[in-house]
Amino acid sequence: MSYALMTSGGKDATIALDRARRDGLDVRYLATLYDASSERIRFHGLRRQLVADQARSLGLDAVLAPVPADGFESVFVHILGQLKDRGIEGIVFGNVHLADVRAWYEERVRAAGLDHVEPLWGEPGVEIAWEVVERGYRAVIVSVHLDHQAVPYLGREFDADVVTELSCQEFLDPCGERGEYHTFVFDGPAFERPIGFVRGTTSDAERHRYLDLLPLNGRSGQS
Repeated sequence: MSYALMTSGGKDATIALDRARRDGLDVRYLATLYDASSERIRFHGLRRQLVADQARSLGLDAVLAPVPADGFESVFVHILGQLKDRGIEGIVFGNVHLADVRAWYEERVRAAGLDHVEPLWGEPGVEIAWEVVERGYRAVIVSVHLDHQAVPYLGREFDADVVTELSCQEFLDPCGERGEYHTFVFDGPAFERPIGFVRGTTSDAERHRYLDLLPLNGRSGQS
């Protein structure tokens, strides 16, 4: 069987891919939905090119689909059909604890006749966060929710110091499962080369603060 990874470019989907491959799953595609007007991943604020660069470095074919306002479900179902037509038999997700989110995706994936795979489901968030670091993945925190206490972490690399600090915060999930923060993974053992980017400006929208990352075409590493 062959699989696709559904991702927004962050750490949970990346470690889910890592586990899926270690379990012997043949993951061939990376699928992402992005906002049609801004060409960015919603709540992450990532430019779609960065996720395309990520797919290339992970050795995956990218399927990136623009989503108009109020059109997420129809585009998602269409992407499932496209992947199935390409021979994909299952979708890998990086969900951890949110049962309603998992149920929404699982219902539509199974309705499309595809296997629904959740390598991280039900595990303590702090253990997943440490696994990301201990496996050698490198990520930067690219967005934070303004209603939580994660604002000072914007722009920091997701390393052992950050995981330790998050673990000590009473009102923060170490894995950001309640939407406290989102990450972009740019290097690690599954990557052929680091993803190049330049840190840009910050901006606020939809109760989030975003750090803009500007792609560096054809170059590795961060700047």
